[in-house]
Amino acid sequence: MIITRYLPITFVACTFLVACSNTNKGEPEAAPPKSETVITLSSEQMKNASIETAIPESRIFSNTIRLNGKIEVPPQNLVSISVPLGGYLKSTDLMPGTKVRKGQILAILEDPQYIQLQQEFLTAQAQLSFDEGEFNRQRELNQSKASSDKNFEQARMQYQTRIILMKSLEQKLKLIGINPENLNANNINKSIQIKSPVNGFVSEVHANIGKYITPGETLFDLIDPEDIHLMLTVFEKDVAFLSTGQKVEAYTNQRPDQKYPCKIVLISRRLSKENATEVHCHFDKYDHKLLPGMFMNAEIQVNSKSSPCLPESAVVRYKDSYYVFADRGNNQFEMLPVVAGSTHEGYTALELTKEDAMLRYVTKGAYQLLMALKNVSEE
Repeated sequence: MIITRYLPITFVACTFLVACSNTNKGEPEAAPPKSETVITLSSEQMKNASIETAIPESRIFSNTIRLNGKIEVPPQNLVSISVPLGGYLKSTDLMPGTKVRKGQILAILEDPQYIQLQQEFLTAQAQLSFDEGEFNRQRELNQSKASSDKNFEQARMQYQTRIILMKSLEQKLKLIGINPENLNANNINKSIQIKSPVNGFVSEVHANIGKYITPGETLFDLIDPEDIHLMLTVFEKDVAFLSTGQKVEAYTNQRPDQKYPCKIVLISRRLSKENATEVHCHFDKYDHKLLPGMFMNAEIQVNSKSSPCLPESAVVRYKDSYYVFADRGNNQFEMLPVVAGSTHEGYTALELTKEDAMLRYVTKGAYQLLMALKNVSEE
C-alpha cells in the first residue's frame, strides 16, 4: 500500500530532474562580450591584410590654418553718387560693371532751379558792387560828419549782408559742379554735370533717363578697387596664432592652383555668437578678376615645430574623430583616439605623450582594421 501510493510521485520527480538536466545541456554557452576598441587577427588574417607597423618619427611641421572668407570693399571705397539739388536725368551711358575714371562725366541733369541759382548769384554779384560803393561813400561822409552814424551803419550792414549772400551762393554753385568764378550772364546753363570722384567701376545704376532725381537720391554706386581686401572668418581657437603683417595665401575653389599672396592688416577684437572674428587682408597685387562678394579660401603658415608623425594612411577617421591602431602584440591591435595636426609630404603630425610616442602603430592596413572592428564601410 505504501509503495503503491508514493511510486507515481517518485517517478514524476525523477522525470522533472532528468528534463531539467537535459534542458541545461541544450542551452549554448554565452559568448564573451566583443570589444569595441581591440581586435585580434589570426595569422592568416594578418597575412591577407598586409599589416605593417612602425614607431612615430619626428618631423618639422609648419602648422597650417585653413580659413574661408570673401572679398569685400571697405566703406571708404564704396561711393554713392547723388545730387544736393534735384533734377531730371537727361543723359547717361553707365551700366553695372562700366569702368570709370576720376573726373569723368557720369550723367547730365536738367532743372529750372539751376538757372534760378545762377541768376541769383549774378544778381547778388551786381548788387554787391553797388553796396560796396555806397558803404565806402557813407564811411567818408561819416568821417567828415556830413552823414549820421545811422546811415553809415545801415550801409555797412547792407554791404556785409550782401557778402554773406554771395558766399553762400558760391558754395551752392560749387555743390552742383558750377565754378562761380567762370560764371557770367553769357554762360548760364540749364544743366549740370555729375562727375566721378574716383577711379573704379560701377556696381549699381539706380536711375533711368527722364527720371526726376530728388535731392540726396542715389544715382549710381561706384567701387574704388584700390583697397579691395579679403575678409576671413577665424574661430577663437586660431586667433592667438595670427598677427598683423602675417603672410596669407588665398585661392578660389575654381582655381585652387592659382595663389593670391596677401598680408593681414587688421584683426577684429570682437567675437561673434559663433565664437569667430574677422581678419582683414590686403592683396599684394590686386587681380581685377576678383570681384566683391566672391568666396575664397586661405592658408596661413604658423609656428614651425618638431612633432611626432605617422604616414597619412595610419590615421583613420570615424564619426568625425581621428584614430590610430596601436600594436599590442600577439596580433592584437587597439583603436586609440588621437589629435591629428597638419599633413605634409604624406605624413600627419600627431599630439602624443612620450609613452605613446614609443609605441608601434599600424601604418598599412589601418582602414581594414577599422572596417573589421566596427563592421562598417567607408564613413
